[in-house]
Amino acid sequence: MAKFNLYDKILSPLVTEKTTNLSEQNKIVFKVPSSANKKNLKTNIEKIFKVNVTKINIINKQNRTKLTRGKKVKVSGFKKAIITLKKGQSIDLTTGV
Repeated sequence: MAKFNLYDKILSPLVTEKTTNLSEQNKIVFKVPSSANKKNLKTNIEKIFKVNVTKINIINKQNRTKLTRGKKVKVSGFKKAIITLKKGQSIDLTTGV
């Protein structure tokens, strides 16, 4: 597998208050494409970050409409993956890849 193909299954890390609290439990959250699956994500993350992945949960956020200043606005959905790492391992998202 070529190196550029490894990064195709990870779009960006999700950094929110909730996801930073999950990092205390060895969990990292990434935004992934809709074609991503658990098997590909596990191999790609293990090769890119050189960590051991124990579990992956995938959540599919649906499209929704939101009321902003009295107008309906469409908010597009996305797929996110919560990756649980082996105890004692971590990924530093601030350094970049």
